[in-house]
Amino acid sequence: MVNMHIFLVGMAGAGKTSLGRRLAQNLNVPFVDTDQRVSEMLGGMTVNDIFATFGEPFFRNAETGALVELVGQPPCVVSTGGELCTFSENVMIMKNHGIIIHIDRPLDQIISDIKVDRRPLLAGGTHEDVIQQYNHCIGHYRAAADYRLDNSKGYVLGVRNLTELVESIR
Repeated sequence: MVNMHIFLVGMAGAGKTSLGRRLAQNLNVPFVDTDQRVSEMLGGMTVNDIFATFGEPFFRNAETGALVELVGQPPCVVSTGGELCTFSENVMIMKNHGIIIHIDRPLDQIISDIKVDRRPLLAGGTHEDVIQQYNHCIGHYRAAADYRLDNSKGYVLGVRNLTELVESIR
């Protein structure tokens, strides 16, 4: 049994959600995606709709609210939104209630996979926008993380390495 929350941070397209779901299954704990949680809190609105209707500051506050709610629950695996750890209060909440793992994937792999139309900050954007967001966020991921996972070798190896990492620190 896991005795702490496991927070996965990294770029959209790095593998936080896919690896996190499988890690949670392997550890027999719940999996939560903060974007999905915010969507549920707002009656099922999509993240893009939340941004369009209420704006980014509202979404960021809701994201922090979701995080506060999560840390009061039994330990789980949490896939965070791509910019959640760019806010120091979110990093402090995560550090006080678990471990932070940076899911790191090379930018060229992210660009080849990411669907910019599904990302509110990139909607209508280009690969240059992905590069700009990466450059804005990468230092935050590295500074916040207790551990780093290289996710450049594919899903199967990523799941295995992430599970082994978490089991080694429990």
